[in-house]
Amino acid sequence: MDESRPIFTQIAEQIENDIITGVMAEESQVPSINEIAVFYRINPATALKGVNLLVDDGAIYKKRGIGMFVASGARERLVQQRREQFPVDFIRPLIAEAMKLGITADQLTAMLTKEGTP
Repeated sequence: MDESRPIFTQIAEQIENDIITGVMAEESQVPSINEIAVFYRINPATALKGVNLLVDDGAIYKKRGIGMFVASGARERLVQQRREQFPVDFIRPLIAEAMKLGITADQLTAMLTKEGTP
């Protein structure tokens, strides 16, 4: 866990990551609030707050008395949301840091190409 960010946000992001990577398939059951709380050694209220972010977003839904499940289309929606947020979270800070260091656009492109090549 990253102590600089709220735990409930990190719980939501981890579940999102599991949906995006396919660890949690659409229509599969999400671990219970108690299971999440025990696994991360956190208060169940904190786990619930993180899960509720995803319920409010429509990525997961509750079946009363049964549990929570990944919604149909959740992966595609989450990927789209992250793609839209990607420039703000990663590209703009990268460009700002490159400018501070005097790295040109061509140099930055070369670095990205080199790092992205196996």
